[in-house]
This record gives sequence, structure tokens and C-alpha cells, in this order.
Amino acid sequence: MPWLQISAVIQVLLSAFMVTLILMHSGREAGMGGLGFTPHSEGGTHIVERNLTRLTVAVAGVYTLNTLILYHLLA
Repeated sequence: MPWLQISAVIQVLLSAFMVTLILMHSGREAGMGGLGFTPHSEGGTHIVERNLTRLTVAVAGVYTLNTLILYHLLA
């Protein structure tokens, strides 16, 4: 039974991290890209935004996997 509690705590931490990552994303001129970390590029998103997107997708994948584990433990 300790796996259920461990997985539940991980789920809460992942949820908070996901909210933080999503709020860090920008619309057009806001967020990490608009804060001046990198110069504006003509060709698309900045390297900071791309890395933030990659991190968000990775955390979302771990979140989904942990959700499935929680479902299996509760079923």
C-alpha cells in the first residue's frame, strides 16, 4: 500500500509543476520569450520557449503515466 501514497504525492507535485510551467508560457509578447532572455528572432519561437515547451510535454507525459499507475493501484 505505500505505492499508492507515493504515487498520490507525486501526482500532487506534478500537478503543481504543470500549472507553473503552463503559466510560464507566453501568448505573443509575454512569458519567458518576452522577458528579454533571448533576442527576438524573425523565424519563430525563441530557444527558451522551445525548451519550456519540451519540458512541459515531458512533465505532461510523466503526469499521464502516473495517472494510469494511480488508476491501476485504485482498481
